[in-house]
Amino acid sequence: MTGRLEGKTAIITGGASGIGAAMVKRFIEEGAQVLSTDIQQELGEKVAAEAGALFLKQDVSDETGWKKVMARAKSQFGRLDVLINNAGIVIGKNIEDVDLTSWQHLLGINLTGVMLGCQNAIKIMKENPGGSSGSIINIASTSAFTALPSDVTYTTSKSGVRLLTRSVAVHCAHAGYNIRCNNIVPGATQTAIIDAAAEIVPNMVEMAAAMSPMNRIGQGSEMAGAAVYLASDDAGFVTGIDLLVDGGMLAVHPGY
Repeated sequence: MTGRLEGKTAIITGGASGIGAAMVKRFIEEGAQVLSTDIQQELGEKVAAEAGALFLKQDVSDETGWKKVMARAKSQFGRLDVLINNAGIVIGKNIEDVDLTSWQHLLGINLTGVMLGCQNAIKIMKENPGGSSGSIINIASTSAFTALPSDVTYTTSKSGVRLLTRSVAVHCAHAGYNIRCNNIVPGATQTAIIDAAAEIVPNMVEMAAAMSPMNRIGQGSEMAGAAVYLASDDAGFVTGIDLLVDGGMLAVHPGY
């Protein structure tokens, strides 16, 4: 690896599996110090130990939990350079089937959790030695552009993340903070969610692959590569963007 993140510190939520686990591994390889968090403690600890990261159990929808995570990062590293708001869930319920409890639970994790992460990260990044600095990376979804009728709450949450990111980016710029905020927009990616769906729908992977003109699904390592760029100094003039890592899914007309 290139050591592009040498000397940087990062918090990565949802680091126990899938895209988050790939990011934890890649950031360590690139020289960063990483605090990984997840609600799945046993798996999260295993992934972190193998990569050489720290781990804390965290429910991202809990404000008190965020304060504990930030306090640990500051005491351990003395600064915070990168936050990746990766934790998220799906429920697979359309507008007629979704119940209020499920709606609020998903939004609490996928949208409120991202807001709390941004809010708490800015507080620490403003106080970094040498002046305010940092990169906040939120994980959106192609469903923020093209809706999933089968999951109204997930679609709503990821749409909210897109504009939350823009608001945070512009606020930090106007305030004079050297803190950037961007979205990564994954297409269909090899994760535990895809694996679980494939057990129910035998041709799920093929269906997901067909959504991209490249005719394959993405890998966690490819999402991690995009995160390394946004976290690095190479992206110093990049803020408020949607970085599409979707294999061309949103580029192609649905008739082709």
